[in-house]
Amino acid sequence: MNQTTKSCAIIGAGISGIAAAIRMRNKGYAVTVFEANAFPGGKLSTESNKGYRFDMGPSVFTMPEYVDELFVLSGKKPREHFNYIPLDPVYRYFFEDGTIVDGYHGKEKYAEKMSEKLKDSKEDIVKYLKKTEEMYELTAEVFLHNSLHKFKNFMTKRVVKGLLNFGKIGAFDTMNGANKKAFKDPRLVQILNRYSTYNGSSPYLAPATLNVISHVEIQKGAFYPIGGMFSITESLVKLAKEIGVTFNFSTPVREILTESKKVKGVRTDNGSLNFDVVISNMDVYNSYLQLLPNAKKPEKTLSQAKSSSGIIFYWGIKHNFSQLGLHNILFSKNYEEEFDTIFSKKTVYDDPTIYVNITSKHTPTDAPVGCENWFAFINAPNNSGQNWDDLVNQAREAMIKKVNRLLKTDIRPMIECEMILDPRVVEARTSSAFGAIYGNASNNKFAAFLRHANFSKEIKGLYFCGGSVHPGPSIPLCLLSAKITTELI
Repeated sequence: MNQTTKSCAIIGAGISGIAAAIRMRNKGYAVTVFEANAFPGGKLSTESNKGYRFDMGPSVFTMPEYVDELFVLSGKKPREHFNYIPLDPVYRYFFEDGTIVDGYHGKEKYAEKMSEKLKDSKEDIVKYLKKTEEMYELTAEVFLHNSLHKFKNFMTKRVVKGLLNFGKIGAFDTMNGANKKAFKDPRLVQILNRYSTYNGSSPYLAPATLNVISHVEIQKGAFYPIGGMFSITESLVKLAKEIGVTFNFSTPVREILTESKKVKGVRTDNGSLNFDVVISNMDVYNSYLQLLPNAKKPEKTLSQAKSSSGIIFYWGIKHNFSQLGLHNILFSKNYEEEFDTIFSKKTVYDDPTIYVNITSKHTPTDAPVGCENWFAFINAPNNSGQNWDDLVNQAREAMIKKVNRLLKTDIRPMIECEMILDPRVVEARTSSAFGAIYGNASNNKFAAFLRHANFSKEIKGLYFCGGSVHPGPSIPLCLLSAKITTELI
């Protein structure tokens, strides 16, 4: 570890902030993390209630190599500190017509199992997955591993290749448009359209380029961290502390201090502190609005349409459902109408698609014996002043009816405990502007280029990381955001 006399403040102990802290410490900086909450992780946190433990936010884990990389960088053996297992199948999908189909790992197996239950051939599905693989190879270097806001990054051979093949990445079609052309079974189209929700967008508006998300999960694989998703946060915080990072919890930053267009430090309720570098892991919209009152605002970037949000019911269920796995999707009958309701009408659909995550399937201690911990999620609009009390009640009834119908049960008397997260809570707990979970939406072909840079063009020494800036939301992208940001320093 190179030692310098320089210091770095990280605002926010979300997964990207923690990763940035580890990377900056390995660059030799004295690193202090300031977190408004009393706990680390941001959205990737945990809570317990009546013997049930819940992961509160992200629940799908892909690209574990980006977590491992932080241990290797710090001179540690990853498997001695953090472990995970591959999932196969990854998802179980339920449709209103009674169809139940599993999504497996690997293009051959995925295609084989899908073709057994659905109308499209194995050959057509493999062909599609090969195309998404090619799209990923063309786009990864351009969008995921470099700053899009430094001209020199566009001059590398791989980036030039990606740009020259721009026509092959689906930027001029929508996800739904491309998927309807590829398949005749609307159920398979719906399964693949679902990946737009991984960054809070609509498959009927978002570019077909986002079909690369399915490549990551289906072909690269999805995993379960031993002990649940919060073990990612837990292990990285422990690593950060071991290498000398200081964490100040329950310590919100009130202002990023600047002088002559150069960062000077931060101000908290305990006073002002000087730092050579400041990295904000706070939502970039609120970073400018709340922490940089006198700075010039990048209005065009900040005014971009925000992503969807969600309503989550954390239910302790007094029953064991053998027909459910770790990741389950109960699809709505009319997907297009559901997304139109969310993005155009800004309300909750009356027949929502429900995602149910049950970590007790793999970690039995997450629920009492014979019970399950349900993380039941539906997509919802971001907060624009709706009556959320009414919408949450409406969502609860619609979700219970749908679960009962598709699983042929009655879960109402089985709900032993309940916690609720809605866009208001997302906003309050994580400083996500308007409760938009994923920052800006990706509902246009240029969205990837419109995310805020990982650095300030106006203030020297000020940087940004996390899901609201380049390259975007999700655990892997947040970890890559921390990498891009710290490599710029």
